[in-house]
Amino acid sequence: MRHLLEIDDLDGAEIEAVLDRAEQADPPAVLSGAGMALLFEKPSARTRNSMEMATVQLGGHPVTIRGDEVGLGTRETPEDLARTLGCYHAAIGARVFAHSTVERMAAASTVPVVCLLSDDAHPLQALADLLTIRQTVGKLEGTTVAYVGDGNNVCRSLCLAGALTGMTMKVSSPPGHRLSSADLDRIGLVGPPPSSHDRPAEAVEGADVVYTDVWASMGQEAEADQRRRAFEGFTVDAALLDHAPGAVFLHCLPAHRGEEVSAEVIDGDRSLVWQQAENRMHSARGLLVWLAGR
Repeated sequence: MRHLLEIDDLDGAEIEAVLDRAEQADPPAVLSGAGMALLFEKPSARTRNSMEMATVQLGGHPVTIRGDEVGLGTRETPEDLARTLGCYHAAIGARVFAHSTVERMAAASTVPVVCLLSDDAHPLQALADLLTIRQTVGKLEGTTVAYVGDGNNVCRSLCLAGALTGMTMKVSSPPGHRLSSADLDRIGLVGPPPSSHDRPAEAVEGADVVYTDVWASMGQEAEADQRRRAFEGFTVDAALLDHAPGAVFLHCLPAHRGEEVSAEVIDGDRSLVWQQAENRMHSARGLLVWLAGR
């Protein structure tokens, strides 16, 4: 049995295998007659819809559960909840705040546990990003991806995925909002860590893909004003994108137009954000098929 708590729970060949299964025109009904528990401490548009539909497309029945319904960590421990859900479901997905929650669930679970997002990791987003890049560029190895913005969970998982698949990763973040030394050390265990750039234009120069995310993630709303000041000059606009004339634009969504990205870029003809959003469903389906051993 395998879990996916962070993208480096897979190696490069396994990632490619998941992506291959994501593109199957007639996926096998590996969840026929089975359920998938989807636990949400954090609300979501893309994660809930993509996971529910991926489960249905594999013949299964998704059961979405709010954190307050089960009293996660108060009325019931993550371990006991995982054991309980494993009595009814073929797999468990959890979108949580603390990454330790999914680690504790996985340690006790008798069925695969998938991290749908934590404050530290977003492996399913990374899979959707890789699928979009592979569909557009034609390959992963040798592709250059420039990430401009907060060194958050999305950036961390993307850089791990890039290292695992032979992509060249370049990151530009302001001081105080960069990937940690622990992040870089972990990335370095599986491949070359990303290069760091003080100026966004340096990171974007020659890139095949330009990527950004919101400056204040869920749970950081109180820091929004301070973060806007810290990230001044890090907006992906048309002038910045001109440094990579052949690049496409990606964003994991939701987007704040006029902050981390201009409306002209995200709504422009180089933006693949809706294909990327759709690929959340396809990549999730591919992962579930792979976890089922098919």
